[in-house]
Amino acid sequence: MGIVYLKQGKPADQRAKDDAKIRSVVEETLKDIEERGDKAVRELSEKFDRYSPPAFRLTDGEVEAITSKVSTREMADIQFAHDQVVNFAQAQRGSMRDIEIETLPGVFLGHRNIPVQSVGCYVPGGKFPMVASAHMSVATAKVAQVPRILAATPPFKGEPNPAVIAAMRMGGADEIYVLGGIQAIGAMAIGTETIDPVHMLVGPGNAFVSEAKRQLFGRVGIDLFAGPTETMVIADETAADAELCATDLLGQAEHGYNSPCVLVTNSQRLAQNTMTEIERILDILPTAETARVSWDCYGEVIVCETYEDMLHVANEIASEHVQVMTDRDDWFLENMHSYGALFLGSRTNVANGDKVIGTNHTLPTNKAGRYTGGLWVGKYIKTHSYQRIVTDDAATLVGGYGSRLCLLEGFVGHAEQCNVRLRRYGGVDLPYGEGAPYLEMTK
Repeated sequence: MGIVYLKQGKPADQRAKDDAKIRSVVEETLKDIEERGDKAVRELSEKFDRYSPPAFRLTDGEVEAITSKVSTREMADIQFAHDQVVNFAQAQRGSMRDIEIETLPGVFLGHRNIPVQSVGCYVPGGKFPMVASAHMSVATAKVAQVPRILAATPPFKGEPNPAVIAAMRMGGADEIYVLGGIQAIGAMAIGTETIDPVHMLVGPGNAFVSEAKRQLFGRVGIDLFAGPTETMVIADETAADAELCATDLLGQAEHGYNSPCVLVTNSQRLAQNTMTEIERILDILPTAETARVSWDCYGEVIVCETYEDMLHVANEIASEHVQVMTDRDDWFLENMHSYGALFLGSRTNVANGDKVIGTNHTLPTNKAGRYTGGLWVGKYIKTHSYQRIVTDDAATLVGGYGSRLCLLEGFVGHAEQCNVRLRRYGGVDLPYGEGAPYLEMTK
């Protein structure tokens, strides 16, 4: 394959060292929260956010006072975004249905879709108040009919961010906490003297938040491992130019200092022009201090000989956001299999997906798109099966097969579960544990 890297990011071994440091910090912090509860949480909040209110949970009156600071125009914009997310989530929920079928005469199998009973929604906000993340987590949990929804967000410039709190309330959060980082994740999952633990954690966050969710997985459920934002632009000269490519790469690079941004193209000229345009934009971008670090350390430019090569590279990288601007966008839609979300065509952009268009922006990173999709209403739903046998004939038929198969594996006790039904409902005179002779005759 003809694949050339004009620019590569930080080597994998250096990234691994960074990850190891984060793992150690998170492990010690979670242990401290488990041992000391509220006291540890308050100390961590004071240390990292310089925030120590009388209580981290907001009262209804405090929520009302904080959200009153949001302007009419801002509230209308938040409402619009909320409505788009809810509309799509409701359509997704409608696609999930309970079923029951009769597989054999008198044998009924089915499943029920049951919501998780409590969820903790983390909404990042220490550096940028992520209003949209409240819609993506809280509102979708509400559509799923989760009975208890906690929402936590760090203080912004020393106090609760009114727009974030407004979005949390609009989404239907039952408990709102002004609490960030590992301390928020740990408190919601482990529980403290004042916070009852939840069954599931959702929402994006920085590397420490993502690692905390990873370490707590199993104790609680999680949506996915959502690490630093990743973006990929797949472009050719028929549908994109350097300005579009550069803008779309840097638009995500400003998220943090470790946000991978990758251009995949079959045009050497577009690749070179995009790198030049990136430098021009970085000279005027207000968030360039952050975006430049991401671009320098994690930016990549890959020139491919064919569209098949571009597809191969894209599926291998499995980026969180994949923006496709080519003369064959539908071909990529049909053949891409590993990614977080696709954004098709030059009129589409990742920022719309992040904030307002209605699809969920909590997406898999670190190649997790190979085995999971993003957060959606179905993540809050547990599908539980059940079985019902209603006739003696069915109990006898299934019991005969069941007993033989249990004995095939050596599970005599299992077989007897079937045999007792054969005796009771099939009129078969079988001594305890001696189903084999009858079962042999019924083969």
